[in-house]
Amino acid sequence: MAFTPLSRTVALAALGALFSFGAHAAEPVIGLITKTDTNPFFVKMKEGAEAEAKKLGAKLLSGAGKIDGDNASQVALIENFVAAGAKTILITPADSKAIIPAIKKAQAAGVQVIALDSPTDPASAVDALFATNNYKAGELIGQYAKAALGGKKPVIATLDLFPGHPVGAQRHNGFLQGYGLKSLPATSNELAKPAEVVCMADSYGDRAKGQTGMENCLQKNPGINLVYTINEPAAAGAYNALKAAGKEKDVVIVSVDGGCDGVKDVAAGKIAATSQQYPLQMAAMGVAAGVEFAKTGKKVKSGYTDTGVTLIAAKPVAGVTSADTKVGLDKCWGNK
Repeated sequence: MAFTPLSRTVALAALGALFSFGAHAAEPVIGLITKTDTNPFFVKMKEGAEAEAKKLGAKLLSGAGKIDGDNASQVALIENFVAAGAKTILITPADSKAIIPAIKKAQAAGVQVIALDSPTDPASAVDALFATNNYKAGELIGQYAKAALGGKKPVIATLDLFPGHPVGAQRHNGFLQGYGLKSLPATSNELAKPAEVVCMADSYGDRAKGQTGMENCLQKNPGINLVYTINEPAAAGAYNALKAAGKEKDVVIVSVDGGCDGVKDVAAGKIAATSQQYPLQMAAMGVAAGVEFAKTGKKVKSGYTDTGVTLIAAKPVAGVTSADTKVGLDKCWGNK
């Protein structure tokens, strides 16, 4: 059969489209689902995932819940990403238990699911977890807080995440353990409450809710001299409440995260110390594992991988290893 110029053009175009499709099909597709898209921690996580995906030639799909705890949005995103051809989904679970049926459904479709930052409940529901050792992060600030109080009897308020979340429980209980108070193990999702804890409030990691929680705690017990917070936005809210009450110089605040705003608050004396974690590292490791799975079919090593934590403090205390705020700012995330 002879090809006319027109038919030859059509054939070449079809062949080009075939090669284009093949190249596109070979591009690994990875989904990233975070709790929100406003928290600087998750913004940096997305940036890390985007950079690693570009480096390794993968396509990244991303989405987030509307607020912390928004399980429904995360379920919808999992379904959408599976339909879009994602072979690996990276997720920071908003609800550690409620998300599991959606994860199981994705895995049944041949998708590798890796948790970042926050474990599922049970942790074995995902193929792997890349995260901070949140119990250790809590222990570090607990040890620092005890030294910083200098022998004073602790009168503690805790501004927690919300009930039942593993990260919230691990940081809270780790803090108490580090201080040397009655606590619960890292495997528990309950919040310990020894007698020294006179007030507990759920902040959802939010500045405004942290401020309200601190105001309510001060009304219950004006003698609070130590405040543990789930993260630095909640710590900033606590500081605002203490300042409004004229008590900001009388109370030690400790926290977890290591964002740039939080480290600046440590340098300014608003927060005594914070445990810095590394979201970019979590995301990069997750994308690399996703690309490996897409190319070779080899799944990530199951179980937990610690992505590191460092205690950042403006004033070092005896017996507790810490780095200064310059180190914290060099490694922080968010707006420097």
